[in-house]
Amino acid sequence: MNLAQAQDSTPPSGPIYIVQPGDFLSTIASRFGVTLTELMSANNISDPNSIAVGARIIIPGLEGISGVLTTEVLNYGDTLRSLSRRNRVAESFVRKLNHITSPSELYAGMGVILPQQENFTPLQNRVNLAPGETLLEAAIRTDSDPWTLKTINELSGTWAALPGDVLYAPTGETNTSKANGMPSAFINVQVTPLPMTQGGTSKIVIQTQPGVSLAGILVDKPLNFFPQEDGSYVTLQGIHAMLTPGPYPLRLEATLPDGSRQSYEQMVIVQSGFYPNDPVLLVEPETIDPAVTEPETQKILELTQPATPTRYWQGIFQAPAYDPNCFTSRYGNRRTYIGSGTGEEYSSFHSGVDFCGGEGLPILAPADGVIIFADFLTVRGNATIIDHGWGVYSGIWHQSQIKVTVGQVVRKGELIGVVGGTGRVTGAHLHWEVWANGTQVNPLEWLEKVFP
Repeated sequence: MNLAQAQDSTPPSGPIYIVQPGDFLSTIASRFGVTLTELMSANNISDPNSIAVGARIIIPGLEGISGVLTTEVLNYGDTLRSLSRRNRVAESFVRKLNHITSPSELYAGMGVILPQQENFTPLQNRVNLAPGETLLEAAIRTDSDPWTLKTINELSGTWAALPGDVLYAPTGETNTSKANGMPSAFINVQVTPLPMTQGGTSKIVIQTQPGVSLAGILVDKPLNFFPQEDGSYVTLQGIHAMLTPGPYPLRLEATLPDGSRQSYEQMVIVQSGFYPNDPVLLVEPETIDPAVTEPETQKILELTQPATPTRYWQGIFQAPAYDPNCFTSRYGNRRTYIGSGTGEEYSSFHSGVDFCGGEGLPILAPADGVIIFADFLTVRGNATIIDHGWGVYSGIWHQSQIKVTVGQVVRKGELIGVVGGTGRVTGAHLHWEVWANGTQVNPLEWLEKVFP
């Protein structure tokens, strides 16, 4: 039985797609807007289930397009024009390959199909044309010439470049972030990760012109920006674990020294965290009573809302548990609670990580910070909240004993409490959660990555 390489003896007449893990011939056909029959015929495939990972599939019906089709994750600030210029592909081809009918359909984090010729490296050297600057002046600045810039950027003439336009050059201001088409106040914008994920911590780093102040909104959360040593600004924003996957707005606003404002908005993709369901939990009725849970939740939200301008933590966090590798439940799991003897139900998600371990085991501070809450709560039991600065907080619930007081400065690894079974529990355990700018995020990510 022939696989997709059946036409090796004849040079392919169309672009090539290399089969990736998880691909099916039917999904490949759907992605490129051709029928399964057309795809099988073009590749002499008799069995649609016979394709193998790494097979080279000819995509029919794409006249004028050649090379190997690759998928590039769209960066924040990318446009049809920047994709076309960077990859030396006509905008019409980009539209055709990706079924794009409007520029508004380009979401940061989405995969964009692009053809790439063999041994071709996408251009990375950006040239921002300053107001009043000619193409000749920009060319001299990048050790190039105006005719090369005209050709690379498909300009109608050497006079056709506009102020603020982002061009590409063989050499010049290399910018690996690929943030393009943005107002002049934004020199560089890096959004990671893309796409964003339910329950993840998103990091946005911005380099601006001197004297610029920043603001912004991601989904519906106002962003807080903090200066870094290299002169850039950073914000850390949690993505809610229950946020429906799809595109959401990321808007950045810059106020210039003269009081004028520049802004840029683009939709970013939020993908599913693929969180499983925990077994149904039988708990005390008062711990799922809205008259109790809602005021308590509001209190936690108010405590974790401020963004302290001082960053107390350094480096990676450490697990607060005696055994950092043993879990009874992970972050994001969907949960249903039933009140014992009442049958009342309450559905939510697990807002932190539950570590194994029984009554009396020590609890350690996951990172440096200041204690802002240390008291009993009906749902969370004996609870401690640590302010790590920059809108980042840790919550430690269900303790048998609290070993710290409000206002106390704690260091990473310092004893702060003792494991217990207070509050809404089915047994003694350590619950740890992390907040990033008003949203609970996956704590395990903070054990694996250094933020910011």
